[in-house]
This record gives sequence, structure tokens and C-alpha cells, in this order.
Amino acid sequence: MKHTLINQMKLELESRSVNEGFARAAAAAFAAQLDPTVEELTDIKTAVSEAVTNCIVHAYPDTRGKITLWARVYDDGLLRILVKDSGCGIADIEKARQPLYSSLGEERAGLGFAVMESFMDTLKVRSQPGRGTSVTLEKRIKGRT
Repeated sequence: MKHTLINQMKLELESRSVNEGFARAAAAAFAAQLDPTVEELTDIKTAVSEAVTNCIVHAYPDTRGKITLWARVYDDGLLRILVKDSGCGIADIEKARQPLYSSLGEERAGLGFAVMESFMDTLKVRSQPGRGTSVTLEKRIKGRT
């Protein structure tokens, strides 16, 4: 199915924990043009929060780096958000997507991808060790009709 792009935005952030809330709020504000329900906005904010937190915690564990967030809305109510880093990458995506798995051991819950998947319609993860990771989140906004 072909989607017609009606609007887009791009945001670049440094991988600091204080920027997670900003990314979450920016994504929700951008999605507001689709007139989402409060529940849909909460889902978007939660998923973006998890994706950005993964970049901060896992992609750049000992340094700072750039996180890029792209958001696009389409004529059929589709919201597509891409969160990308240029960090250490993920060696085994399937393993990383398993609930309760964390590359940082017991100090993390290991639920980031599971949370993203539960709140969005589609989750795609691409990664290359040493080059970074991109997470694509999609949700069709039904809105307050």
C-alpha cells in the first residue's frame, strides 16, 4: 500500500538522559496533528521513550553520541518514527528482542523492545555492530472519531 507523505520532522539530540523527555514530548507534539486519542499519544510517548533510552544506555555506554529522530505522518493516518544512533550496534538482534534480555546484565529489566512492540503496530530493528542501530516504529492513528 502506497502512503502519501503529508508532513515530516527531524530532530537531533545528544545522548544525554535529560533529552529522553524532550524526544518523547517532541514526537507526541508532532503526532498531535493526527488528532490522536490520549491513549494513542501515551503509546507513542512510551515507545519513543524506550527507543531513545536504548540509544543512551546501550549505544553509547561510555561516551556521548548523536541520536536522530525522524517522524512522518501520512494521509492514511500512519505515523512512522525512526530513532537512529551511530553507536556500538547490536550483534544479535533476535536475542536483544527477547523479553528480559539485557546486554548490561541484571541492572536493566531488558524489556525495551517488548514495550515498544506492545505499544506500536510495527517495530523494525536494524543494526550493524560498530555502526549503530535504527528502530522504526509505526502506528496507525485512528483518532477521536
